[in-house]
Amino acid sequence: MKAKTFLIILFVAMCSVEAMAQAKKPTLMVVPSDAWCKEHGYEQKFDNQGFTELLPDYKAAVATDKQLNAVISKINLLMADRGFPLKDLQQSIKSISNLAAEDRLITSKNTGAEIVESPLDRLRRTAKADIILEIDWTVNTVGPKSSVTYNLRALDAYSGKQVAGAEGTGKGSFSAELPLLLEEAVQDHMDAFSERLQAHFEDLLTNGREVVLDMRVFDGSPIDMESEYDGYELSEVIDNWLSENCVNHRFSKSDATESMILYEQVRIPLYKANGMAQDTYGFARDLARYLAAAPYSIPVKTVNRGLGRCLLIIGAK
Repeated sequence: MKAKTFLIILFVAMCSVEAMAQAKKPTLMVVPSDAWCKEHGYEQKFDNQGFTELLPDYKAAVATDKQLNAVISKINLLMADRGFPLKDLQQSIKSISNLAAEDRLITSKNTGAEIVESPLDRLRRTAKADIILEIDWTVNTVGPKSSVTYNLRALDAYSGKQVAGAEGTGKGSFSAELPLLLEEAVQDHMDAFSERLQAHFEDLLTNGREVVLDMRVFDGSPIDMESEYDGYELSEVIDNWLSENCVNHRFSKSDATESMILYEQVRIPLYKANGMAQDTYGFARDLARYLAAAPYSIPVKTVNRGLGRCLLIIGAK
């Protein structure tokens, strides 16, 4: 009996160790940097509510640039060797083409307005990567030898903040193959780079993902942020809900008037109670449903403004 009990305890301990070893890692997606895209002519114009923006044209880049695809494949392989799951840029772009066709059919019930979302936001939303790896490189040639100068940045896909980085120039090599030159240049920095990525992801698990919520009021609405419910202004009602639902009650009210509130550094859980991944829109919809229910019965229009930002308009759909 004692031997059997010992074996059970040993088995449970081994399972616990294995579970710890298989801790969740952030999902990554490798893209060329904005500077690289601009230098090589891969840009597209995006009409953002009347303002023209220049954005990287990843679709054209992966369709025509063999060097880029080789570099992305090499970075993918280096990160996969370190246990990081990856989203492929080319496959994500294919998914976007299908979603874009569907989005063009979606309009507001009241105004007929279309969804406003940049191609870059659509890519990040579709890929659902936690971290974007931006790579930029230059091939240096001195006599028969070649080397690569590179800059690799890891950006939080939701906040856009840089969470890790590595840069440098590899030793000269007689090899002219770009993937090999790149691997020789980055290999001394990849372990430290990976550790910083994992540390950032563990912080997200502990403290939540950082997003932004915009609260607005429709023109002419009888409801504003100073409307009272059981002695509490609507702004206080929203504050209390965020305090209860943000990780460690963490959020920042950056600006507020009777007609708007801007919440920044809103820390939302990475996962819902059922284990599904949590995103900004889903979190904002939970708030909208809370306000739509009794005793408030306030209709709220929820507008997705990218992966890490959402607009909630009080008083109508």
